[in-house]
Amino acid sequence: MREKVPAGGSVRDVVLRARTAPPGIAHGHPWVWREAVAKGLEGARAGEVVQVVAGDGTPVGRGLVDPSSPIAVRLWTRGRSPLDAALWEKRAQSAVALRARLFHSGDTDAYRVVHGEGDRMPGFVVDRYGPVAVVRTDGDAATARVADLVRALAPALGAATIVHRTSAKGETPQLVTLHGDAPPASIVVREHGMPFVVDLARGQKTGAFLDQRENRRRVREMARGRRVLNLFSYAGGFSMSAALGGATHVTSVDVAAAAHATAQASFRAAGLDTSAHAFVTADAFAFLDGARGRRETWDLVVSDPPSFAPNEKAVPRALSAYRKLHAACAAVLAPGGTFCAASCSSHVGAEPFLSTLDDAALGRDDLRLLALHGPGPDHPTLPAFPEGRYLKFAVLS
Repeated sequence: MREKVPAGGSVRDVVLRARTAPPGIAHGHPWVWREAVAKGLEGARAGEVVQVVAGDGTPVGRGLVDPSSPIAVRLWTRGRSPLDAALWEKRAQSAVALRARLFHSGDTDAYRVVHGEGDRMPGFVVDRYGPVAVVRTDGDAATARVADLVRALAPALGAATIVHRTSAKGETPQLVTLHGDAPPASIVVREHGMPFVVDLARGQKTGAFLDQRENRRRVREMARGRRVLNLFSYAGGFSMSAALGGATHVTSVDVAAAAHATAQASFRAAGLDTSAHAFVTADAFAFLDGARGRRETWDLVVSDPPSFAPNEKAVPRALSAYRKLHAACAAVLAPGGTFCAASCSSHVGAEPFLSTLDDAALGRDDLRLLALHGPGPDHPTLPAFPEGRYLKFAVLS
């Protein structure tokens, strides 16, 4: 595999408006915004390797161009270092080697293998579920080069199956087999020894939310002897963790009945009695209003909603929604209880998120912030790429 170049035979230059590289890029941020480009996107094909240069001609780096996206180029290298087959293989091997060190014990076989920008392979996410690796691409450039990813990753990964999960908004996800045999619709995997069912065919993202793995372990450690409420429970990861941790009762709340079916399958796989716990199909806000009216409380409340801020413009509205949600959660939290509140939006920073959990927002002054966690180490980030630090998991008690 060689670098994909224009018909003229040389790597196309993409020239920035600024005379020098913007500070973020100079420090390692891998995104070149379309508005920062002076010229060079005309006629470029998605996935083509381009040379980014500053306005004064200084080489900035090479990356994959996506001329129709707001992120025009995602940089892979600095200066004029080539983006070739050797680099793909080196990055894939480095990513796989890191996970081999992290999960050498074997009690976890569901984890992120490639975390896009954090593994310096921007635009690509690969999650492993036992023998199946699921690829998701962000943007047309990554989609155009998915075969190159698989070619580099398959020998290092050793997975029996690699599939590309594609979906248009509002459509059912499609699994395209890229390597090995077609995968099953669902699969049982292990997380810190805990078995759970992953719906590869219909689940969200790549099938499960692996970024919350370490936080599920934390909930398991907190749950003994407590009544637990899990809001936006999806496939029940926090719920099963709490039940296995010794919770006396777990209430799972989600608007999707199908998600409860997956959760209950996981409970059975772990040897748990589903009839000993509650699975409620309801809007979380409506459920909390009803629970408050009934004066019902829980000792441990977990709130892990979908992103409230899909873009920067939505942040004020998102913060308002978090305040409303967190106040409602605080109202059903028993005295001496623990509240775990999560946000998965990169547009909502840690400090603004914590402002939705202060005394005024919660309407009570007996809670303290014990910890603020992110995802596990299989979701690495770059110091100059704050967008990668999207997940916040606050523990208050």
